[in-house]
Amino acid sequence: MTSAFLRKSEAESVSGSATQSRLKIGLALGAGAARGWAHIGALQELAELGVAPDIVAGSSIGALVGGCYAAGRLEALEGFARSLTKRRVFGLLDFSLSGAGLIGGDKLRQRLQESIGATRIEDLPYRFAAVATELTSGHEIWLKRGPLVEAMRASYAMPGVFEPVNIGGRWLFDGAVVNPVPVSVARALGADCVIALNLMVDGAGHGVSNFDFDAGADAALAASAPGDVERSAHKLLRPWRNSRGAPGLATTMAAAFNISQDRIMRSRLAGDPPDVVVNLKVGAIGIFEFHRADELIALGREAVRRARADIAERLELSAPAES
Repeated sequence: MTSAFLRKSEAESVSGSATQSRLKIGLALGAGAARGWAHIGALQELAELGVAPDIVAGSSIGALVGGCYAAGRLEALEGFARSLTKRRVFGLLDFSLSGAGLIGGDKLRQRLQESIGATRIEDLPYRFAAVATELTSGHEIWLKRGPLVEAMRASYAMPGVFEPVNIGGRWLFDGAVVNPVPVSVARALGADCVIALNLMVDGAGHGVSNFDFDAGADAALAASAPGDVERSAHKLLRPWRNSRGAPGLATTMAAAFNISQDRIMRSRLAGDPPDVVVNLKVGAIGIFEFHRADELIALGREAVRRARADIAERLELSAPAES
């Protein structure tokens, strides 16, 4: 039995009826740090339902996953995500003492470069944009041309965590600061129907982290990293430990960022609502828990299955006859 959907217009064409022009479908992949691994499962499930997007817009981790999807590297990203353990995550964090961010980001950029290479956004088979924020003006920047890896890196540069990125003479950082679920971007790129993949559904401040810099990245974990990382990690982590039981620095930063994103997301979606919202309910998983990809990918698939009827109705899809 075939499980994929067909658009009604396509089914009519097959049966000899008049065809209708196909809607341009846009995907808006939202921010959410580690919880963004759920986007992988959601995209896989959408593909199995026969949803073929023309436009992909992403913010923060949504830009990373969306960029890999647009470049045909989603399977490779899935393999990388599933391979991560706490120790491997920590090994990818090139701690920086420059003051611009706790993490330089070069190690992750290098891994992306190895997978995607010199791919440019304008050469992708989809229209794609990564959302970033300009540091000096606060303007929302849509990265629609140039090296894909640089655009993704700028979009996920969480303030205070990753160093900002200089592109075209402008210092850019996390797109989630201005547009956590970039529905407006997908529409501006020409989408007639936008499916939003929203990771901010479980409430502001929830699911902050169970793998915190001040809780999970303890001395034993730091010692598992190479020497230069170990030394930097100890310098950075030691002052953050709190003997009074108060939330640590990473927890506080994450909660503040979650709260602000939640407020901005609600405002933006109220002003420019998507045609379909797929709420990825992953609140029990912290935003720094990149080692929980197996669970997150499964949750992404489940979320699309829950939204299946709504997707079918909005995109005028119908299931083919069983065979």
